[in-house]
Amino acid sequence: MPHGESWLSFLGFYSDLHEQASAYGPSWFGHNPDIGVQHVVSFAFVILILGVLSLLVSRKVADVKAALVPEDSLTLRTFVEIFVESVYGMMEPMMGKRATRFFLPLIGTCAFVIFFSNVLGLIPGFAPPTDNLNTTFACGAVIFFATHIFGVREHGVGYFKHFLGPIWWLAWLMLPIELISHFVRPVTLGIRLMANMTADHLVLGIFLGLFAGMLGHLGLLIPVPVVMYGLGCIVVTVQTVVFCLLSTVYISMAIAHEGH
Repeated sequence: MPHGESWLSFLGFYSDLHEQASAYGPSWFGHNPDIGVQHVVSFAFVILILGVLSLLVSRKVADVKAALVPEDSLTLRTFVEIFVESVYGMMEPMMGKRATRFFLPLIGTCAFVIFFSNVLGLIPGFAPPTDNLNTTFACGAVIFFATHIFGVREHGVGYFKHFLGPIWWLAWLMLPIELISHFVRPVTLGIRLMANMTADHLVLGIFLGLFAGMLGHLGLLIPVPVVMYGLGCIVVTVQTVVFCLLSTVYISMAIAHEGH
């Protein structure tokens, strides 16, 4: 398929949506001059998948007493339970139980959305929405605003004292450094995720095309590049963990009290 296209491009409304978006020109924040709407449609597709998944799982756990007994095989319910438990286990040592329970919906949602968006890129003919800087920067911006909103909520106006540093006579130097470091966070979160997923999707696509070409010319049964798919699965998981881990660290630092 052409670069920037996927099976979702065959949807009836895609061409009209693409033309309407093209009328505004490329995004000033995009790394692709022809930014298109592929990442938007792919992201909406991921949200649809997660919506269906949540409905199916919620019906499984509607009966609380029956849900206490775990299922004896890997099902959608057990997958979601393991996923949520893993996110909780990552957050709890840094935040504590009380804060983890409060922020689990936020970090857990980021984990599900980013993980499924990354996995979409492993399916031939689909493009992950996380290989676009507009998508990943939006995710980073959510964490950025959440960090400072809950920081102010926890400490009040005194939260902004953190930007001045521990030594008062160095406040003039610490303030610009702290401001730059905080404003760069959503950018680095977005660029890190976008760059890794773009590279992963590109490498995987090259090897799949190479093996398909060898199969067509030689007429031999060439095995699917399992190794590259294995590496792709590792990248998909690691990038999800890194984004959620850094997000947890940023929020933990914002709501932490001195001496804790």
